[in-house]
Amino acid sequence: MTQNPNLNLWLIPLLPLAGAALNGLFGARFPKRMVTAIAWIFPGLAFLQALWITSKFSGLGLPYIESHGAWVQISSFTVDFGFYLDQLSLVMLLVVTGVGFLIHIYSAGYMWEEGGYYRFFAYLNLFMFFMLMLILANNYLLMFVGWEGVGLASYLLIGFYFLKHSASQAGKKAFIVNRIGDFAFLLGMFLLIKTFGAASGTEVNPVGAVNVLDFTHIFSSIAGHPEMFAIGTAGSLTLTIIAFCMMFGATGKSAQIPLYTWLPDAMEGPTPVSALIHAATMVTAGIYMVARSSIIFDHAPAAQAAVAVIGAVTAIFAASIGITQFDIKRVLAYSTVSQLGYMFMACGVAAYSAAIFHLMTHAFFKALLFLSAGAVIHSLHHEQDMRNMGGLRKKLPITFAVMLVGTIAIAGIPPFAGFFSKDEILWKAYSSPHGHWALWLIGIITALMTSFYMFRMLFMTFLGERREAAHGHEEDGHGHDHHEIHESPWVMLAPLVILAALSIVGGWYWKPAVFSGENKFDAFLSPVFEHKAEPAAHMPAGGAPQTGAVESHDETALAVPSHAAPNGAGEHGNEELEHQLAYLSVAIALMGLGLAYLLYVRRPELPARIAESLGGSYKAVYNKYYVDEAYQAAVVDPIVDGSTDVLWKGMDVGVIDGAVNGAGTSAKFLSDRLRRMQSGNIRSYAVWVALGAAAVLAYMIYMGVQ
Repeated sequence: MTQNPNLNLWLIPLLPLAGAALNGLFGARFPKRMVTAIAWIFPGLAFLQALWITSKFSGLGLPYIESHGAWVQISSFTVDFGFYLDQLSLVMLLVVTGVGFLIHIYSAGYMWEEGGYYRFFAYLNLFMFFMLMLILANNYLLMFVGWEGVGLASYLLIGFYFLKHSASQAGKKAFIVNRIGDFAFLLGMFLLIKTFGAASGTEVNPVGAVNVLDFTHIFSSIAGHPEMFAIGTAGSLTLTIIAFCMMFGATGKSAQIPLYTWLPDAMEGPTPVSALIHAATMVTAGIYMVARSSIIFDHAPAAQAAVAVIGAVTAIFAASIGITQFDIKRVLAYSTVSQLGYMFMACGVAAYSAAIFHLMTHAFFKALLFLSAGAVIHSLHHEQDMRNMGGLRKKLPITFAVMLVGTIAIAGIPPFAGFFSKDEILWKAYSSPHGHWALWLIGIITALMTSFYMFRMLFMTFLGERREAAHGHEEDGHGHDHHEIHESPWVMLAPLVILAALSIVGGWYWKPAVFSGENKFDAFLSPVFEHKAEPAAHMPAGGAPQTGAVESHDETALAVPSHAAPNGAGEHGNEELEHQLAYLSVAIALMGLGLAYLLYVRRPELPARIAESLGGSYKAVYNKYYVDEAYQAAVVDPIVDGSTDVLWKGMDVGVIDGAVNGAGTSAKFLSDRLRRMQSGNIRSYAVWVALGAAAVLAYMIYMGVQ
């Protein structure tokens, strides 16, 4: 019998919620230092709790579940309020609390002079609470609460500068676009309830109430009834529809085609928001949800293929836009969309471990890049246009060094972290039974673009001559700017140094065959994707293990299509080919570096000439392929015009108000005419009496004659 310790998982999300409540309710009366202390202490304690759990992890029976009683109970429909811990949620837990805590530290220096300081940290803590609920939830409904919560927190943080029109519009855009995907996720949940609920009448359910949306119930039901969910059966068709709904929900949260347009506009929020929500955590929620639901996608090959194609197309599409952008944060935003495409593609070829590994390394180097960009913007007094930068290497040497680390990491140059995770995705895209050489080709072209636009950003920002005329600063008599450029304070630089170190060594846990290493990360996560048929020990409210709860050792294999080998199995047979592809990916990354150096350091006049020679093609890419304009014309304008002209002016004003106002107008008209009969003149009354009497007499005479 496995006796699990009481880990008190509920404390981890509760801590940042307490910080959000304290600063949100009382922060306006607190001094800034107290606001900062509250904002740091509670996420910091959550991170320490996550580290303590990590130290106890090897002795746990997995999955470890804490149940705190029934949350929703309607007849036979029951959903528990509980928390779920396994290898996947542990990785996400460490990323969210660790990177999140560093961003909280950085934010104190970046936001110190801004208005609404306490409000910013209340929102930031609130976001961490919802994100932790999302990744620790033991069922889809509780996950959806966190899912919607991070959308709310994202709206508040993107629109933090709510008096700025572009920021408020960006917040609304993010909120609305995400709701489109969330509706699809809801439909998927409804289908899960219908399929796995006790009232469904299928043999996968016990008699009586069951925890319908619990992961253990759904996953063990699928794994334990392979005959019902085999490819080609009605059960597989149902899982395919569910997987498509989940996939569409993930395209919204993880900014994939067609719901990616909110992410670049989200850069209107403060830079720490960009780092926390739109690089390291929130946008990975869709990837986490797909990976968590891997057993469903493994039984839905059409949906799985769609995930791979959407990821590949998104990766190369966003990378091509990033090449032409000049706003330093927008370059990183499109880079994020592109890297999320890599993760999506990895999930689509059933390389879930590779997707989560890239999620982790991406959190390190993309948070580093965003925060480094924030340090540059902070030093240049909120200048974000790279055409107004240049020559900053000597004035910001530490920022340059850490941003160089992040750039090398995302470009995929060894031995930095990004190389290991990106190379594994490219190899799985090529070699997996679910992969295809076309996916690998798109991935390698995207890698070339990524290296090019990232080094382009680095060179335009830090090398060459300072473009002071374009920047608009005047010099004094000593040849210095009136606004002296200097390094950020150490409260901002220290998190950058830590993230830079993680961006260097973060990939060493997964050494591919080219380095004669062992995929320890893949081995660590593999139990999550093997899909045991029986759940392991449960922890009820109060913390004591349930009587008779034992660790599951049921080796019931997941029923997958015959062409789909288990993730990671049998895909490294051709070691020589893997070596060659790894060398090629490094050569591609160095090629992008060299091209950026040629165009933006050695021959800086060439980019303008190339752009001019490309004409309309360049303009289309620079304007982001006019996707926003197309959505505006095809979706937004018809909805606005329809609601204005048809629903408001036509139905509301014309029909509803017309009927109400018409009745009032008719009553007013009749009453006005009747009112005129009451003149108050005795002679007119006498005339009316005489006329009435004459009419009565005439009627009586007429009736008498008859």
